[in-house]
Amino acid sequence: MPDTEMPDTEMPDTETPAPSICIIGAGCSGFTMAKRLKDHGLAYDQFEASDDIGGNWYYKNPNGMSACYQSLHIDTSKYRLAFEDYPVPEDWPDFPHHAQMLQYFHDYVDHFGLRDAITFDTRVETAERQGDGRWKVTLSTGESRTYDALIVANGHHWDPRTPDYPGEFHGHQMHSHAYCDPFEPYDFRGKRVMVVGGGNSAMDIASELSQKPIAEKLFVSMRRGVWVLSKYANGQPADKAVLPAWMPRKLGRRIAQRLIKKRIGRMEDYGLPKPDHEPLEGHPTVSEEFLARVGCGDVIPKGAIDRLDGDGVVFADGSREELDAIIWATGYKISFPFFRDPELQPKDNAYPLYKRMVKPGYESLFFLGLAQPLPTLVNLAEQQSKLVAAALTGDYAFPDAAEMERVIVEDEKIHLGHFYASKRHTIQVDFGTYCRDLAKEIGRGKGRGAHAIR
Repeated sequence: MPDTEMPDTEMPDTETPAPSICIIGAGCSGFTMAKRLKDHGLAYDQFEASDDIGGNWYYKNPNGMSACYQSLHIDTSKYRLAFEDYPVPEDWPDFPHHAQMLQYFHDYVDHFGLRDAITFDTRVETAERQGDGRWKVTLSTGESRTYDALIVANGHHWDPRTPDYPGEFHGHQMHSHAYCDPFEPYDFRGKRVMVVGGGNSAMDIASELSQKPIAEKLFVSMRRGVWVLSKYANGQPADKAVLPAWMPRKLGRRIAQRLIKKRIGRMEDYGLPKPDHEPLEGHPTVSEEFLARVGCGDVIPKGAIDRLDGDGVVFADGSREELDAIIWATGYKISFPFFRDPELQPKDNAYPLYKRMVKPGYESLFFLGLAQPLPTLVNLAEQQSKLVAAALTGDYAFPDAAEMERVIVEDEKIHLGHFYASKRHTIQVDFGTYCRDLAKEIGRGKGRGAHAIR
């Protein structure tokens, strides 16, 4: 029989097209996510409200969202904050200044060729999920674009939270977010100043302003006692000491608590309120200087505020102090001003997410860096970006919504269960535990039979 030629036919293209992707923000979470997408050959648009990268670490950021003050040094050592594929400079001090951090970020962005893909001076005004699951993004330019996937990396240290007390205060008030130095935007020299709060910013600012050439008197008001930890232990940065992965978390925490209490003693011996919790049961407050300032009498501890009282403040114990200025170092709200969907708004500053990234039912929406990790946030999103990229390339599939909700509850028990109840502790994670679990989850997702997000 003669050979029969098959007709020339074109095979249908069954390959899933690459998703269109939008990244909001160009701080360290946004640009490390961008680098991961670029590594996977995924195109994306990235929008930044400011005129340059850096986010919270961009001192005097013109977008008004940086919490940097002039003297700020990061409380995480250089040994724990480096990106995995871009080491920190060898000549860095143990705890670098914010200007060194920002330069490191610039060097990273330029080394990997990420800058040209960022649209600067462009704010995302609204991001709305459409009926087909895609995202309509409207920009400050008035332009609207639609994307298959939306990545939110807008940070969570930019929307100041200030408590509401009865009465009025007639002096100068500011949140620590607006603090730059002892002279700007307010001259604190010769003034009676009170810093409210027990976190790292409160300790730094109080230590700086309490120096005798500056404030006449410096008070610190805390509603509850906190453990103030040292940056160093046995001559080395304390965060270099890492418990082995095989050690049970509770046992490791008990050992660490004993060591901390042995090294620093009792807070009440320094004249501070007695903490109502053990070390590591609250987000650590770290300062090499604050306890010495209290011991020298330069910082005067006060308890909770009862009410504001004209030119002063009345405290819960009935005492009163006359003041010229109050600095509220009272934390931040989790905020997404571009979302209109009430389901995407935080409730009581809590925002439960699957693996701290995804809300069940919104699997094309990813949150990067929306966590308070120990020891640092700097390279957390770099690790999170691995799951996001796997989901977008089709190498990872999420479990069903019910399983995601179950895992969220279990994960929050692991990461939040030992912390006292506070708006400060709604998004805590242990970096090591989290990253080990994340790697396992990426493997589990691959085995579920993934498909690319469209």
